[in-house]
Amino acid sequence: MKILLVEDHADIAGVIFDYFEILGHTMDHALTGSQGLSLSCEQHYDIIILDVMLPKMDGMTVCKKLRKAGVDTPVLMLTAMGENDDIVSGFDHGADDYLVKPFDLKVLEARVNALHRRHSGDVSAKRLTFDELSLDLSSFTASRRGCQFVLNPSMFTLLRLLMSRAPKVVTKEELITALWGDDEPEGNVLRSHVYQLRNLIDKPFEYGYIRTVPKVGYQMVKSEEDAA
Repeated sequence: MKILLVEDHADIAGVIFDYFEILGHTMDHALTGSQGLSLSCEQHYDIIILDVMLPKMDGMTVCKKLRKAGVDTPVLMLTAMGENDDIVSGFDHGADDYLVKPFDLKVLEARVNALHRRHSGDVSAKRLTFDELSLDLSSFTASRRGCQFVLNPSMFTLLRLLMSRAPKVVTKEELITALWGDDEPEGNVLRSHVYQLRNLIDKPFEYGYIRTVPKVGYQMVKSEEDAA
């Protein structure tokens, strides 16, 4: 499994990281919520282990933004807050499981394995489809009419969000957050990324799916009648 651990406490992060790495899993670590959000949107993970109390952006907000961005990777929340209302709030924000600190590492491992088994059995969760366009969430590839495209992380993030919300409009702010979290670059970099994505999946065909909604954002439509 490829696991993302979002935890700002160095000692806890080190113990969890080493434990799962010894078991043979590939581990990435984020120290802040915004960093965790960016990594989750840019890369494919089998599981996200997400602490609730994080600097810059708390785990609840991270999880909510992930779901809004179309990221359906299973999320296991870690927290010292064990009240029923806290647990319910975690699920309401999009978490798949919730583990209260302190916990046994074997219990954490069992929860992670159970989430992975459930998610792996759902084939549809690994692919998005919009008309003739298909996006493989595990290989960063898209295909249209037999043509296959390899996407870089930014194009993958944009396309996944647009497809998961289609035909609804995705605002520029939502796309910027999915790509860069709180660290928005200077200049109109988003427009450049959208241009590159259009050249890849739309330009070779007679009809383009990606539409610009002036001063608002972008959407994917099957016909002009569906455009905002």
